[in-house]
Amino acid sequence: MSASAPVVLVTGASRRIGAAIARRLHADGYAVALHCNRSRDAADALAAGLDAQRPGSICVLQGDLADVTVVPKLIEGTVAQFGRLDALVNNAAAFAPTAFDATGADAFDALMATNARAPFLLAQAAAPHLRAARGAIVNIGDLYAERPRADLVAYAASKAALLGLTRGLAVALAPEVRVNAVSPGAILWPEDGADPAQQVRILESTPLARLGSADEIADAVAWLLRGGFVTGEVLRLDGGRSL
Repeated sequence: MSASAPVVLVTGASRRIGAAIARRLHADGYAVALHCNRSRDAADALAAGLDAQRPGSICVLQGDLADVTVVPKLIEGTVAQFGRLDALVNNAAAFAPTAFDATGADAFDALMATNARAPFLLAQAAAPHLRAARGAIVNIGDLYAERPRADLVAYAASKAALLGLTRGLAVALAPEVRVNAVSPGAILWPEDGADPAQQVRILESTPLARLGSADEIADAVAWLLRGGFVTGEVLRLDGGRSL
């Protein structure tokens, strides 16, 4: 692995959208630090496949982003492995559909801890390295941050905080570091299943009349990391559903 290759940390990178982002950035020449929490086996399998393509280009870092002591260790571990950090993708998220009346303080705080506080603390820890590299951050938001559902009030609030954080960081870290976000619409159905009637309603309210793909999200992340005259923006990849 070339010492001059750019380095990216992707949180929640073991499966689904995070894995697609990691594969795309690795194909683009990045060395990739794969973060996982509970999905270590999936992360190790992904890492083995990518490392076989380009030895020395992958490492796996495990930890719960709700634990504030874990967050700086992810940045330290990435830099210790690769000697630099050029990009941060805050993809990891907690998702818990909960009725408004049934959402307690602990559940609310848990969503905020992973979806908003952890990206803030990661950006803080990464900032010196990203400034030195004139790098970039991409946060993965959600359509529901701006178009919430009744059973996703707390989750939507946490993702709205992440979009606010995106704009704030774009100002705080300028001009050296660009910070943007991608807000997906319907990309993958939940793994524990989704109400078929709700699936129909979602597709009927999407002008492009289909699900997006994880690879389409990865393409957008790769574009935002490459550079250009854009910072503090939220790119909606929702098939027109926000219309």
